Amino acid sequence: MRLRSLFLILLLTLIGAFVALNWNVFWINSTVSLGVTTVQAPFGALMLGLLLFVVAYFLVYVLYLQSTVMWDARRNAKELQANRELADKAEASRFTELRGVLEAGQQTLLTRLDALEKTLSTPQ
Repeated sequence: MRLRSLFLILLLTLIGAFVALNWNVFWINSTVSLGVTTVQAPFGALMLGLLLFVVAYFLVYVLYLQSTVMWDARRNAKELQANRELADKAEASRFTELRGVLEAGQQTLLTRLDALEKTLSTPQ
């Protein structure tokens, strides 16, 4: 595991232990101001709920980022494979063309050699 993951697990464990040790205090009603009004609510439970909401939000965000990275990696792999196939086909066609040029050159050379042998074998 990475150091960040271990730190996050340790932090969540410490928060869980803190909540477990102070469970009764979390449920004591207190006056909570909402800006325009005040209500009686357990402040600890509100803060714990807010913490859980933020953790869930970031978990969804991380899953979204991971899925987009995997999607992009898959798309890039497909494009890379397609480009590799195009390069292989281009290389194969270049080899075919080179073979044709070499065979034509060889045929020309053989024709010239045959003509040269005929001129050398004829009496002068």
